[in-house]
Amino acid sequence: MNTRIQYEPSWILHSRPFKETSKIIDFITQDHGRISLVAKGVRSRKSRLGGILRPFMPLNISWSMRSDLGTLIGAENNGKAFTLNGDAFFSGCYINELILNLVHRHDPSPEVFSIYSEIIRDLSLTNSLNSSLRYFEMELLKLLGYALSLDHDSKTLDPISMDKYYEYHIDEGTVETIKTGPMVFMGKHLIAISKYEFDCPEVLQCANRLLRYVMAYYLDGKALKSRKVLKDIKEIEKNN
Repeated sequence: MNTRIQYEPSWILHSRPFKETSKIIDFITQDHGRISLVAKGVRSRKSRLGGILRPFMPLNISWSMRSDLGTLIGAENNGKAFTLNGDAFFSGCYINELILNLVHRHDPSPEVFSIYSEIIRDLSLTNSLNSSLRYFEMELLKLLGYALSLDHDSKTLDPISMDKYYEYHIDEGTVETIKTGPMVFMGKHLIAISKYEFDCPEVLQCANRLLRYVMAYYLDGKALKSRKVLKDIKEIEKNN
């Protein structure tokens, strides 16, 4: 069945060359989820779309879909492009990779589109990149049905106690413990993370550790290119 959609708010997640002058572009759309489209001729110098089909540019796009891979019919700006520099740029690329790897194609989720739009704007304005990224990761997990359980002990069902230690298990949730380990946290830190209270450096450090573990699990251990590139850059800067 041939589906034709017009003027859908969208963002580009990734693109790759296709044949001599075209591209295959992955979009996150407002009402149709993640889709892949062939953009014919956009690598040609004569293309009217080549200049606007880029990441972090809000777009309205039109396309036709006969199979899993559709065809881009038109695209126009839906506002000004957001300028992401340095770490903010790599943070945006990281977010794009998360969407590509965790969100299924053709699964409508206006909420995912909304938080994506929100985080791109935040990255262009904020100096607190880590806080914004942790917020986005937690909200995305919640929308995908993988919400973190940080407010109660999953075995006893008792509320988390500020001064006790807990270990986080993907398949179980939060469990009180007396041992140490990479996924062991003080209750007060878990409570703060659950409320997105990342102003305290110690809480943010715990959130970084927790989300790194959780995301690696749901990515099935897949290494993300943006994270590796940023790590390599930091190593080069450190050694110079």
